[in-house]
Amino acid sequence: MQKLVVIGAGMASGRMLEHLFDTAPGAYEVTLFNAEPRGNYNRIMLSPVLSGEKSYAEIVTHDAAWYDGHHVICRFGERVVAIDRARKVVTGENGEVAYDKLVIATGSTPFIIPMPGHDLDGVIAYRDLEDTERMIAAASAGGKAVVIGGGLLGLEAAAGLRLRGMDVTVVHLPGHLMERQLDAAAGYLLRRALAERGIEVICAANSKEILGENGKLTALRLEDGTELPCSLLVMAVGIRPASALGKAAGIEVGRGITVDAQMRTSDPDILALGECVEFEGQLFGLVAPLYDQAKVAAQTLLGTEAVFQPREVSTKLKVTGCDLFSAGDFAEGEGREDIVFRDPARGVYKRLVLRDNRIIGAVMYGDTADGNWFYGMMKDGTDVSAMRETLIFGPGFQGGASADPMAAVAALPDDAEICGCNGVCKGTIVRAIAEGATTLDAIKAQTKAAGSCGGCSGLVEQLLAVTLGDAFVKPAAKSVCGCTDLTHEELRRLIKAKELKSMPAVMQELGWRTATGCASCRPALNYYLLADWPLDYTDDPQSRFVNERNHANIQKDGTYSVVPRMWGGITTPEELIAIAEAAQKYGATVKVTGGQRIDLLGVKKEDLPAIWGDLNAAGMVSGHAYTKGLRTVKTCVGTDWCRFGTQDSTGLGIKLEKRLWGSWTPHKFKLAVTGCPRNCAEATCKDVGIVCVDSGYEIGVGGAAGLELRHTELLAKVATEAEVIDIVTAFVQLYRESAAYLDRSWKWMEKVGLDWIRAQVVDDFANRAALIERFEISQSIYQKDPWAERATPEYRRAWSPLADLTKETAE
Repeated sequence: MQKLVVIGAGMASGRMLEHLFDTAPGAYEVTLFNAEPRGNYNRIMLSPVLSGEKSYAEIVTHDAAWYDGHHVICRFGERVVAIDRARKVVTGENGEVAYDKLVIATGSTPFIIPMPGHDLDGVIAYRDLEDTERMIAAASAGGKAVVIGGGLLGLEAAAGLRLRGMDVTVVHLPGHLMERQLDAAAGYLLRRALAERGIEVICAANSKEILGENGKLTALRLEDGTELPCSLLVMAVGIRPASALGKAAGIEVGRGITVDAQMRTSDPDILALGECVEFEGQLFGLVAPLYDQAKVAAQTLLGTEAVFQPREVSTKLKVTGCDLFSAGDFAEGEGREDIVFRDPARGVYKRLVLRDNRIIGAVMYGDTADGNWFYGMMKDGTDVSAMRETLIFGPGFQGGASADPMAAVAALPDDAEICGCNGVCKGTIVRAIAEGATTLDAIKAQTKAAGSCGGCSGLVEQLLAVTLGDAFVKPAAKSVCGCTDLTHEELRRLIKAKELKSMPAVMQELGWRTATGCASCRPALNYYLLADWPLDYTDDPQSRFVNERNHANIQKDGTYSVVPRMWGGITTPEELIAIAEAAQKYGATVKVTGGQRIDLLGVKKEDLPAIWGDLNAAGMVSGHAYTKGLRTVKTCVGTDWCRFGTQDSTGLGIKLEKRLWGSWTPHKFKLAVTGCPRNCAEATCKDVGIVCVDSGYEIGVGGAAGLELRHTELLAKVATEAEVIDIVTAFVQLYRESAAYLDRSWKWMEKVGLDWIRAQVVDDFANRAALIERFEISQSIYQKDPWAERATPEYRRAWSPLADLTKETAE
């Protein structure tokens, strides 16, 4: 068995090893070095890790079991310091390894602008998991961040940090964002969308100096003298091939390690691939050509003739929720014509660049469904003169009328690229379907389409539908957990229809596969039963998340945060004194929250009953900041103080909070009441937001400002406070009764539709009254302060950090 040494455990070398092991599993004894202390993971998905949407474990592509199963000798966390070509030996930090064949896949290094202050604490690049973890740690402290670079990586960093709660400014040298992928018009739309998401963008801005004090970053100074204060500065201004190791070994190196079409370097026993290589003057950063290189390298190692041919690639991206597509050359030039479509209301922009009646470039923003169709015609050099009048509307409109919704997919040629990450074309997927791959998961396993970033999953499912016809079965809604095949909606319906009023009854009657359920189904069952049968069911604390059991938010160091309720954001000097004294007594950090409350952080678990008692003595109750229920009602000062106020927003907010607090809901629930359309209370991004106007009140619902950014939709316009309170109460109860557990209000609204909700709580007065009555019955049981119940001497004596070491469900 020959010895193969691979330097670098990234996506390119990982794919090469997959091809090698699939084709000839016993051909080589493989030793794999990696400077990072881990194996291959999907770097494309670092952005969701940064934003909190995914964990590192979810983006691992090759785990320890995979390496063990293929007998790979892993030397992770060890840098290679030298290559001795004469002896055919690689020297790592922990010793030498001989090779018959060597593959260099060292990737690239981020470019750091060598401006004054670039070495200050708080200045980082964005390239790997360590960078991501440093950014997450920095974001946990809040503050301001500046990102230099308005390309894809910089915008992903900005979006992730914004979702982590930082104020973010992007500084970009060119005149518009993502200038390599977008034209100025699309760049403008992207910039506007980012501004709506709270990310400031400064284009045509040159960074001059990074300022700091005592070795720590304080601000970025621009060339025009503008200073941008920040505690974190991320440089995302480009990458350079990591070719130093090859150069030191005497291999031919240009901008990167020079390779031929078989991925061989100037030393025939050494191959290179990925971002560290240069082929015919080209460098490569997108994953699709890297995977092509991986396949060629594997074949070269096995002695099979293969040729790497760089191909023109399209770019289909999703930046901070904005769909983008670009391909070809869309710069202005002699003999070129533009076909442009704009829909300002929908934020849609499409531009085709033609030369001699052939598409040579395409840019799309907001609606990219037809991107692959245009790209296919561009690659084929299709003459579009016969369809110019309708070309911009896509394949479904050719012939003068809209065709079947699947027409765009059906019209794609077999060589149309579906998955840009893995270079999978339509024909490959169709063949896989014919061979029995009839689900998305099966297509992923067989072809790798939709297996990287997942952006083409919808297109793959459309191909399944077009190819299989009536035989295609749309994936069923996800079951609650492995204990049952029932969905949340089915479970709720059956609990009501069969009048099941206890967990054992549900599990028995509905055929649970486990004796007592699991950490996924028990919290859902507990909520459904208490919401549907408040008079008959007793809440089960052990079926709640750890925060709800302990009535405080657990922090990363094992301490807790305590948030007392402040009705409508109003407090008193006496309450503030009580909070200050409690903070001093229990060593808590005081933090003002975005919901107009005060958070006491760092309270030890054994001190929780005592601090509850002290705050209760001052008349304060739990703010339920830990619960799936009403969190806060944010208000502005309204007519009491504001010269623009049209109604008593503070008073209405307090009334709503006192009516609704203590109500368990499928997920956390936030309200705001703003005294005028200036919206100082940010009512338009809450689950329920009331905007006071001269004629009364506008009630919006379904907003969000977390991982998902949602503007409220208008539910009703009313004239009186009483109508507001009744409609909001009915809306909350309808949400409680019909939403799936852990569905935010906006997600529930997407399922049932705003028209249906409006019919239930606005138009149907009798149904509204019935919903309010059921809500009041529930409140008669559950509107109790858990702190007061647990601040008694008896409870304190029984309380112990060891008393809650049963199996906990992490939130």
